[in-house]
Amino acid sequence: MDTQVADTLLGSLIDGRYRIRGRVARGGMATVYTATDERLDRTVAVKIIHPAPSPEAQGQPAGFVERFADEAKTIARLTHPNVVAVYDQGIYADRPYLVMEYVRGRTLRDVLAERHRLNPDEALAITEQMLAAIAAAHRAGLVHRDVKPENVLVAEAPTGGAANLVDSVVKVADFGLAQAVEASADDAQADQLMATIAYVAPELVTDGHADPRTDVYSAGIVLFEMLTGRVPYEGHRPVDVAWQHVRQDVPAPSTLVPGLPKILDDLVIRATRRDPAARPADAGALLAQVQVAREGLGNPNTHTTVLPRVTEKPPVSEPTMVVAAVQPAQRPAWARLPEEAPRGGRRRAADNESVKSLPGRLMGEQRGRLAVAAVVVMLGLIAAVGGWWVGVGRYTQAPELVSLDQATAEAQAKRAGLVPQYTDPRHDDQIPKDAVLSQDPASASRIAKGGTITLTLSLGPEQFAVPDVVGKEFELATTDLTEAGLKVVKGSTRYHNSLPEGMVVATDPKAGTEVRPGHEVTVTLSKGRAPISVPNLVGKPLDEARSILNQLGLVLVEPPTVKESDKPKNEVIGQSPADGDGVEKGTKVSLEVSQGPPLVVVPRVVGMPCQQAKQVLEGQSFPVAVQFNQNGTVRFQRPGENSQVPPGTQITLGCL
Repeated sequence: MDTQVADTLLGSLIDGRYRIRGRVARGGMATVYTATDERLDRTVAVKIIHPAPSPEAQGQPAGFVERFADEAKTIARLTHPNVVAVYDQGIYADRPYLVMEYVRGRTLRDVLAERHRLNPDEALAITEQMLAAIAAAHRAGLVHRDVKPENVLVAEAPTGGAANLVDSVVKVADFGLAQAVEASADDAQADQLMATIAYVAPELVTDGHADPRTDVYSAGIVLFEMLTGRVPYEGHRPVDVAWQHVRQDVPAPSTLVPGLPKILDDLVIRATRRDPAARPADAGALLAQVQVAREGLGNPNTHTTVLPRVTEKPPVSEPTMVVAAVQPAQRPAWARLPEEAPRGGRRRAADNESVKSLPGRLMGEQRGRLAVAAVVVMLGLIAAVGGWWVGVGRYTQAPELVSLDQATAEAQAKRAGLVPQYTDPRHDDQIPKDAVLSQDPASASRIAKGGTITLTLSLGPEQFAVPDVVGKEFELATTDLTEAGLKVVKGSTRYHNSLPEGMVVATDPKAGTEVRPGHEVTVTLSKGRAPISVPNLVGKPLDEARSILNQLGLVLVEPPTVKESDKPKNEVIGQSPADGDGVEKGTKVSLEVSQGPPLVVVPRVVGMPCQQAKQVLEGQSFPVAVQFNQNGTVRFQRPGENSQVPPGTQITLGCL
């Protein structure tokens, strides 16, 4: 039977936006579908959480939706090229769902099913990208809790080649999903863990504790499987597999695949130590070691270790989901090591007796008791300090940087021991330009000291320059302004000397002015040329100019403006409007007239011989008129001596 046909969700429209097209995979917690985002016309992946299995648990517990939404927001803030991006979340048919990036490729589980095991260079290349994604989560204070091949997606290499996986793009999915589902348990199950047993860290089995080193362990098991083609532990029951992680060290990969370099054995062993304190502190630390290992193996493009082809695959247990109680008082029988059935006969019993006798001998002497007490105290202090550092000490809270200017935000980030980096700035109506618009992680979020905090700066409100539409027809001007995101308002009309009727003569605001989208722009249109042409009045006497304006029906602005000039007094030296401009009847015309040339002083010539006086006055540009005897002596002069007269004033001399 075709399961996809039987799936009632196929073809459904979720949230009025996501059309379910096909089912990709079904896991223990959720089913993944491909869907079309009909709003953005793109293909996405939709992961829908399974409903509660028992009838009494139908419907999600109180607060689960809020917890799931919060977890989705935390995951969505993980921006990294090796992390499957989360776009949206919601509830459909009482079932929470996530909308994620659709990766065109296969899971690492599919690759291993086909290839069985990978060459060292391919395994390290995939591990490096996988750890880069997990390290980004650890820097943001998030633990994956369920690292396994099913959650590692291997996309087609950018080069298009499929034979070698070194150039493939790896993305990690389901960050925090196990924790979100775990948080949905009721109070009686609040201390349960959920993880895939084949990859579970010992501390998850014993006490349910998870921190970045838990992901390091699981990543080490995934690397082991890529190198060997199998997981280190198998068993008939999940409990048997779980307790092998607690009791046994993961074997070196070369014990199963002879010829593997020792550097790979060391890498796997360091990552999978049973004591969390002995592992790399987080995925970033393990990533550095993987990169060193890749360099130690040489350039993967020129030095590739080719493993013998495997024709028969050993049986591999299907990864099993388990929910195991971790409270010591409620731990099931399989979780109590002392209650396991004894193995090894008399030799095992003798070993037990030897072990039992050692504490007896130690506790029988005072010095032994003091030594034991000292060791216990020291180990307790080491465990306490180590636990504090891993769980709390190496983290700090992200400061509130939103709305701060760039310099202040950088100073506060560095004061908190964080490294600021920037994404592309965006426009915002509220946050001023060059201030912080958003930050990742958000304020008060937990972040490792020395981690990176990503800031987005504001470009301020989005603005557009008013386009120049003067001289265009109104319809064309309206199109240009509307396409620029502006609102057009038709304003008044006025005469224009050169623009025909209906053309734009002005805009308010003017062309080039920066305005917000939707701003109103008032357009003034031309009525064509006015019926009366203003005459040229410059050079005419004021009275004549006044008469001409009256005859044309134009109004002289009285009094005219008087200015210094060498032109005769009251001669027109300027006008507005200019001559030739078209105006209406009754338009006011302003004139500028000369106040005349500056006055000059008439010198005294009385008593001088008439001809000598005439020469003096004419030398100063005064015209001279002589009365009576031209050869006589000057007896009087008009205007008189020291009189101030305009240049060129005629002087009359009376000579006898």
